[in-house]
Amino acid sequence: MDIRIDSSNDVPIHRQLTEQIIFLIAIERLKDGELMPSVRELARRLKIHHNTVSEAYQDLVRREWLERRRGSRLMVISREKPRTGTSLDDLINQTIASARENGYSMQALRERVRQRLLAEAPDHILVVEQDEGLRELIREELRAEVPWNVEGCSREDLAANPGLAIGALAVAPQHAIRAVSPLFPRERPVVPARYSHADDHLKEIRALRGPSVVAVVSASRLFLEVARSVLAPAIGNRHELLEIFLPDASPAAARAADLVFCDSIARKRARLPRAIHYRLLLPESIEYLKTAMKSYME
Repeated sequence: MDIRIDSSNDVPIHRQLTEQIIFLIAIERLKDGELMPSVRELARRLKIHHNTVSEAYQDLVRREWLERRRGSRLMVISREKPRTGTSLDDLINQTIASARENGYSMQALRERVRQRLLAEAPDHILVVEQDEGLRELIREELRAEVPWNVEGCSREDLAANPGLAIGALAVAPQHAIRAVSPLFPRERPVVPARYSHADDHLKEIRALRGPSVVAVVSASRLFLEVARSVLAPAIGNRHELLEIFLPDASPAAARAADLVFCDSIARKRARLPRAIHYRLLLPESIEYLKTAMKSYME
């Protein structure tokens, strides 16, 4: 693409980029359906910040010059597709009217649409976990590692609203897979979330030279219960275990501890400089989830 950016110009860089791309589309230097470079690739070519490219791309999508393909790539909108006019509600109304004209009931249409949507490749991740605190903790760790949107719900939420499964790749703790799997299509099996081992944390406790206070700070009561059991062999009668649940207690109480473990949410909120990050999910489990998600997009 023949794009030239002048950082000394009064026109903002993202505006220069946006208007030049529109011009290239208008003169057909960028063809209908042509894939655009990734944000980082174009930023590298033009030697500008990737946030600037991202802002320009978002503007072009909003103005309907570009559209997002399955996954993360953008492409030039086909000229055969109108840029304005037909809204999603218009398309739905047309479908309903056509179904009625052909003798289909609204119940049949609704069920068929749901089946078709469930069969589509997932575009986000859905964490299914009964404990709210643990669910949010899993979401927090996944959001830090994957590029897709990560939502969450309980099994009861999902049973009451099956539409939550649409477009979702489900993740559930290993022990809950059997209960969660029937709520999703067989063609899209639930991905197990496996918890990390505490070997390194136990080593930290065993390395303490004298009787000490060991604090665990978490946004999940269930996480604290699990940590208590897992760390028990190293705590024994020699050390004292201090459990701090956020937001009920202040993380300041952990400052007096000799050793502090924080889950992924508490680590951001408490900001304890000496705290050791206690990750819930096994890294290999997150990598497996990434691989599974990408397999649906190929």
